[in-house]
Amino acid sequence: MATIERRSPVAFPVRAVRSTKIGHWTVVQQYTNEGEGPWLIDLSHHPRWDLQDADIRRCKPFPVNVPVDPGTCTLDRGLLVNRMNRTQCSIWHLLGDTPQPPADPVCTETTDATALMALAGGKVFAITEKLTNLDLTDPGPKPPFLLQGPFCHVACQLVIAQRRDLDGTLLLACSRGYGQDMAHAILQAGEEFDLRPAGEDQWRNLLKQIQNERSERF
Repeated sequence: MATIERRSPVAFPVRAVRSTKIGHWTVVQQYTNEGEGPWLIDLSHHPRWDLQDADIRRCKPFPVNVPVDPGTCTLDRGLLVNRMNRTQCSIWHLLGDTPQPPADPVCTETTDATALMALAGGKVFAITEKLTNLDLTDPGPKPPFLLQGPFCHVACQLVIAQRRDLDGTLLLACSRGYGQDMAHAILQAGEEFDLRPAGEDQWRNLLKQIQNERSERF
C-alpha cells in the first residue's frame, strides 16, 4: 500500500536545521539563523475545517463554543474558531498534533485546499501596512479577532491573535495556489525589519504566550 505524503504549498529559501513527521507531513521544527524576530512561520500542516449550518450555534464538532458575532474568535485548548458570517465558521487546530477529524457532516476539511502562515514578533504591523489596506491596528476589537479581505490582492482570512502597538501575531489563510507567492511577498516586504522564516518550535512558543496572556486576562 502506497504511503501518502502531504506537502505544504509554502517553501522557504533557507536551510532546515531539524524536521519531524506529523501525520503524513514533513514539518520543519527549526530553520538556520531564525534570529530574534519578526518571523514568518508556515502552519499549512495544521488541520483546518469549514463549518456551515443555518443554525451554526448549535454545532459543536469540537468541545469549543462557536462565537456569537461575525468577526469574533474563540481560542480554547489550541482550537481557534473564527465566526465568518451568519452561517459559517472556520476552525484551525493550532497545536502540533493530529486530532480526530469531526464526524459532523456540516464540517468540511480545508487543510489541503488552503495555506496558513503566522507573521509574528516586532514590527509585524509595519510590515502588513505595505501589503493590505485593511486596518489591522484598529484599537476597537480585542484579539483574537477576524478580518476578511485582500492581502497582497488575494482574498484572505486574517486573525489578529496578539497586538501591542506594531508588534504582535497575525495568522493568515488563503487559497493553496497563492501560498508560495504570498510567502515571497511577505518576506520581501519584511526585509527592512529583518523578517526571517521560522519553524514549528518557534510557533509552539508563541502559542503558549498567546494562551497564557488570555488566561491572565480572563
